[in-house]
Amino acid sequence: MKVQLQNVLPADIERRSMEIIGELLCERGITLDPVQEPVIKRVIHTTADFDYVENLIFSQDAVRKAQKTIREGASIVTDTQMAKSGINKKELARYGGEVLCFMSDEDVAVAARQNGTTRASASMDKALSVGKPLIFAIGNAPTALVRLYELIQEKKLFPELVIGVPVGFVNVVESKELILQAPVPHIVARGRKGGSNVAAAIMNAILYSMQ
Repeated sequence: MKVQLQNVLPADIERRSMEIIGELLCERGITLDPVQEPVIKRVIHTTADFDYVENLIFSQDAVRKAQKTIREGASIVTDTQMAKSGINKKELARYGGEVLCFMSDEDVAVAARQNGTTRASASMDKALSVGKPLIFAIGNAPTALVRLYELIQEKKLFPELVIGVPVGFVNVVESKELILQAPVPHIVARGRKGGSNVAAAIMNAILYSMQ
């Protein structure tokens, strides 16, 4: 079988990919909300999975609210070093924010052992001490989302945005449903799909659409 490759320069690969995604959406008769469109397209670009058109749930004005708080210097807390690595820290730093991940911190490990919790849960407690507006990008640990929900219900934590996209089978669906009920801005991948790469893609799409 003869394979016909497209002649695309490296700098044009992402642009052409986004064009193809747009063409395929059009073929399926799908029209996206213009504010949500960059987020959904970047997640599809990252995963090659068009299910995210239906799976990504946005609370009202979630993207605009996130952009506003980023401009005011909000930082991002993630539950994996992978998500931290994937988020464009240089772009975020333009507005005075940084990306934080407490999963490898010794005090988090100690707290998790003492309290019989996961490090992801303990790292949400550590976020209480940051003392500035926070966006949470959770792509791996449902226990992080559960603890976030508890802290929100206890009125100890007021996230500017929760990106809830852990992937897997144990308590993943349930933890996302908790965040969908929480009175905070959120972007949630309903169901079992997600991942640290998806969390980073959502965050980067929000950042890039601010340019």
